Amino acid sequence: MEKGKGVAMGRKWAVDFTDNSTASSSRDISDPPGFSRTSADQDDSTVSRQKKDAEANWKSQKAWEVAQAPFKNLLMMGFMMWMAGSTVHLFSIGITFSALWQPLSALQGVGKVFAPYKDSKVDLLAPKLLFIALNLGGLALGVWKLNTLGLLPTHASDWVSSLPPAQVQSLNPLACTMS
Repeated sequence: MEKGKGVAMGRKWAVDFTDNSTASSSRDISDPPGFSRTSADQDDSTVSRQKKDAEANWKSQKAWEVAQAPFKNLLMMGFMMWMAGSTVHLFSIGITFSALWQPLSALQGVGKVFAPYKDSKVDLLAPKLLFIALNLGGLALGVWKLNTLGLLPTHASDWVSSLPPAQVQSLNPLACTMS
């Protein structure tokens, strides 16, 4: 086969889509109801505004997804704490301190987490509040586990060493008369 020749010449079946007719064609048919040619010829400002609105909508959706992410971590950490049991051993202490560390580090970086979604059209207050609330819930779960393990000083007996020694009063009547 020679260079530049069409592949269709060697094939048995080929379709030629060029319109060489001189008769009235589909260009003379009116547009269907609901179709408007002006919608295809919109000015650039409308298109750019729609793109900005779409981007703002996307950023808002992603911000809400990021805000809800600690909930998955909360469920996973709760299950891991339940599996660790209520006895004090290396694994349960490690899981508990991990449950305390993750929300604390997430709360310190709230601004960095939501920085990619910052926009004048996107309100980030509600997603940030949800993110903070879920991380505070994770922190509360870790504190609860510390309490279940008995590592929090919540009873009076935990503070005995800081109390002053009790003054013993003698009930012996002879001890009073000798002085």
